[in-house]
Amino acid sequence: MTPATEATLAVLPISSEKAQAAAELVQGLDGYALEWLSGYMAGAAARLLRPAPQVPAAAAIAAANPADAKQQITVLYGSQTGNAKRLAERFAGQLQAAGLRVRLIRADGYHTNELKKERTLYIIVSTHSEGDTAEPPDDTRGFFEFLTGRRAPELPELSYAVLALGDSSYVDFCGIGRSIDERLAELGATRLFARADADVDIEQIAGPWEKTALEHARQRLSQPDAGHRPASAATGIVTPLRPTHAQWTREHPFPAEVLANQRIVASDSEKDVRHIELSLEGSGLRYQPGDALGVWPIQAPELVERILETLGLDGTTDTTLDGECLPLAQWLRERRELTVLTRPFVTAHAKRGHHPELEALLRPQAGAEFARLLRERQLIDVLRRYPTAWDADALVGALRPLAPRMYSIACSQTQAEEEVHITLAHVGFERDGEARWGVGSHYLRDIAEGERVRVFVEHNERFRLPRDTARDVIMIGPGTGVAPFRAFLQERQAASATGRNWLFFGNPHRRSDFLYQTEWLQARGDGALAQLDVAFSRDQPEKVYVQDRLHKHGAQVWEWLENGASIYVCGDANRMAPDVDAALAEIVAEHGRKSHEEAHVWLRSLLAEGRYARDVY
Repeated sequence: MTPATEATLAVLPISSEKAQAAAELVQGLDGYALEWLSGYMAGAAARLLRPAPQVPAAAAIAAANPADAKQQITVLYGSQTGNAKRLAERFAGQLQAAGLRVRLIRADGYHTNELKKERTLYIIVSTHSEGDTAEPPDDTRGFFEFLTGRRAPELPELSYAVLALGDSSYVDFCGIGRSIDERLAELGATRLFARADADVDIEQIAGPWEKTALEHARQRLSQPDAGHRPASAATGIVTPLRPTHAQWTREHPFPAEVLANQRIVASDSEKDVRHIELSLEGSGLRYQPGDALGVWPIQAPELVERILETLGLDGTTDTTLDGECLPLAQWLRERRELTVLTRPFVTAHAKRGHHPELEALLRPQAGAEFARLLRERQLIDVLRRYPTAWDADALVGALRPLAPRMYSIACSQTQAEEEVHITLAHVGFERDGEARWGVGSHYLRDIAEGERVRVFVEHNERFRLPRDTARDVIMIGPGTGVAPFRAFLQERQAASATGRNWLFFGNPHRRSDFLYQTEWLQARGDGALAQLDVAFSRDQPEKVYVQDRLHKHGAQVWEWLENGASIYVCGDANRMAPDVDAALAEIVAEHGRKSHEEAHVWLRSLLAEGRYARDVY
């Protein structure tokens, strides 16, 4: 530290250590985060300079003073991967900074009998798609079922707005947010302004929605004394500021060095599964078992060349979007989705090229055929089958921005320290005699030791080990879904947990596809795994899956669950997760002597308690 810097710190109203901590905290934050943080600090200062009067207990405030209830804003969120949670926290911070009374609450913590008392409600919710079906996030199922069911009350005094998150590569884009928006209107609530539907490039829609929502809230609810007490006083539920190392984020990823890239299936396996180890040395990044590692991929040069050749475009052409000018090839390689089709691009392509066949697929009655197009074809297939003239600027503007790929972290930081491990299966197939692949897995499969990968940590609070280390844990993770359970087991071993651990794993063949076999068998021998049940579907004439193993041990599974065990599922959302959910419901019905409906209600109660957690994709 220079003498000038020391002199400056000496006259600050805080210690030099805290000043240095503040400087580190703001480093790398974007404008939204800085605005939220400044508002939080200003609110904290206001509360200290103007001490709040004594108020009754949080639960009693709304009942004691109906006027307060009318001034309160509720921000409710439902999140499967953390995006809706992140946006809701940011928006609640902006409301708080504006001096408004706000509570932030996750959907599974919301008492549905409160809904008829609400006056101003903002909902930020994602759509979790399983195949072609829109599903609510696990933490939103109860709220969604209540709202869309017969018990939902009329809501003539409620004003609301919805920010829906989704993925336009699925047919029912933002389906859950749209259903909630429409249902609230049916119940007589007043829509403050139009619902916003955000694709994976969330900020393009979320940012403007937040500004509009904040302006509406200010106009409706601002009062001179609105900031006289903490926003959390009404409920005690607004998320407190818990600074993490802010330098490396989704927007500012850390360049992690590749330490190892190891194939962990046999050479004759039909799959190519990799165990990749990355260095986080010097980053300050922290993670917990259950979190995900976000990776910013780069498109393969050969795919970029195919697209340029098909369209007759020059990759060196300067191309401008939103004031940023880059060569077209760089836009395509580093900034745009090329392996995932979306409805907005197909719509633009059909209109631009006047293709009746493609326009027919976009009609509502052709939903199944359009879903098949999105599932089975990639951008290059559509460009070749439906020739259309694109110029560079228009093409870049029509394509969806490239999004990071998320991978379950496969290690515990208590053991890996300044490393992070992930497990991935290469997504590759042939179409018309030509190779196709998924951008993330293709990029990482070929990454060499010593190269750098841009990464960040995505926290997943809904996929956490129980705090009570004496609690039993059942883990169901076929294929690469086993990755987080490697982290779970390492963490449980490091904590000397006394609860039992039971792993269900499945893959096609024992000899070639038993991921982390040595580690699991050693853990079984050491007693760290109380039970290990495997399902290798192609090793016998009849196919056997993890749900079959669950049925086989149904009585014991029920005994563990009835005695307080937590159960976790990770992996394929399209088939495995629904099949496992159905198997668990059947086990609960049979061994718990419940009806089919009672079994499903019982499982949903486990979801609400956090004892049944799913990380599916």
